[in-house]
Amino acid sequence: MTVRTRYAPSPTGYMHLGNLRTGLYAYLTAKGQDGKFILRIEDTDQERKREGAVEAIYDTLTRVGIRHDEGPDIGGPYGPYVQSERLDIYHRYAQDLIDRGGAYRCFCTPEETETQRAAARLHKRPFKDERCRALSAEEVASRLAASMLSVVRQHTPMTGTTSYDDVVFGHISIENAELDDSVLLKSDGFPTYNFANVVDDHLMQITHVMRGAEYLSSTPKYILLYEAFGWDIPVHIHLPVINKSATEKLSKRHGDASFEDYYNKGYLPQAILNYVALLGWAPGDDEEFFTLEELVQRFSFDGLSKSPSIFDPVKLRWMNGEYIRKLPFEEFHRLALAWYPESVRTAKVDILALSRLLHSRIAVFSEIPEQVDFAAALPDYDVALYTHKKMKTDAAIALMSLLAVRDTLTRLVTFTKDDVHLALESLATELGVKNGQVMYPVRVALSGKEFTPGGASELAELFGRDEALRRIDAGIAKLSR
Repeated sequence: MTVRTRYAPSPTGYMHLGNLRTGLYAYLTAKGQDGKFILRIEDTDQERKREGAVEAIYDTLTRVGIRHDEGPDIGGPYGPYVQSERLDIYHRYAQDLIDRGGAYRCFCTPEETETQRAAARLHKRPFKDERCRALSAEEVASRLAASMLSVVRQHTPMTGTTSYDDVVFGHISIENAELDDSVLLKSDGFPTYNFANVVDDHLMQITHVMRGAEYLSSTPKYILLYEAFGWDIPVHIHLPVINKSATEKLSKRHGDASFEDYYNKGYLPQAILNYVALLGWAPGDDEEFFTLEELVQRFSFDGLSKSPSIFDPVKLRWMNGEYIRKLPFEEFHRLALAWYPESVRTAKVDILALSRLLHSRIAVFSEIPEQVDFAAALPDYDVALYTHKKMKTDAAIALMSLLAVRDTLTRLVTFTKDDVHLALESLATELGVKNGQVMYPVRVALSGKEFTPGGASELAELFGRDEALRRIDAGIAKLSR
């Protein structure tokens, strides 16, 4: 049997990290067993559909390197792969299910349905429309002939239990009396998630279904549909919930992070994917860094956890920084250029040298603009910046150091960072002060900042002798006032 998995996102906005994880695990399951990975667009909820969301799905999958074998853009033997293009299929199977006794037509108005639901809640029982469940075939035909609006509801049993075995959570069993009669086909002709997924998964020969653990209790209703049709039931793998805290779930509807959010902040796609892979799955050792190809080789159901995972943005940021440092410098520089302000790109400064300073010092590309703005022009900083407890500096020490530094740098024959560094260390010895009492004031004078992507000697080399001296003169003037 060929393993066939599917990823079926809804085009309701940017891809939530939990949805990306589901797609990744489905991809790894298929590719790890030489199977097929299918992309299907679930757009039956027309009210929540968003312009550009389908393109965002394609862009995200492309950026992280996940390639589908069948889908709306490339076709396949079981298309169409967009649910809104399969309405005639759902109508046909809905009628077939009615004929098999697994569903019925409900003609209740929304107001009548809500009244029945309220009564069900009052008596603490699930909603089952007992009035429409009891309609004869003749009554149904008569109402349809009168053009009465209807929905198709699942005919769940009143007694007995429905069970299934989940790969992660084990044996799941629920009393049928606890299952409500969910809508399968809405009055506008569109199917609900419950119905369309079962029909499509069967027709597309999906062997393994992955979804979030929040669907554990509703899956018995899907099992009843498979049984009513007489279809084989696929393997079910419910994935642990991703929380943003110990008590709060990460939620797309609440505006929690999407892939696009982090990508636009300067996170690398491969770092995001690597981190997402570890939210609910463990490789069995201490290894944390995996390429997509390595994940295909290592992923197994044994590593999946039942416990919720905590999304830790600090851990993701650390991991992204590690990925950035591993980039070849040429690739880093190419990516970093997009984050340089125009004023810096056009400044008389060696951009390549600036990128070399940044390469090992940033964790996210969005840090670059604030880190490099001083390269275009010296900001108007406060002299209080020269006072630093750890460096043991204040305005008086800084002025003394800068006056001596200016003379020292003027006399240097060559102006490399090594020359500058050695000269500043020698000057500190000559003055009888700590190295930091010389280096730190120079760094502030050159950048107007407390924190910079390089030290005093590196910044001096970056600017060159003339600009470095000009900035030191500006610092001396500030301190003299």
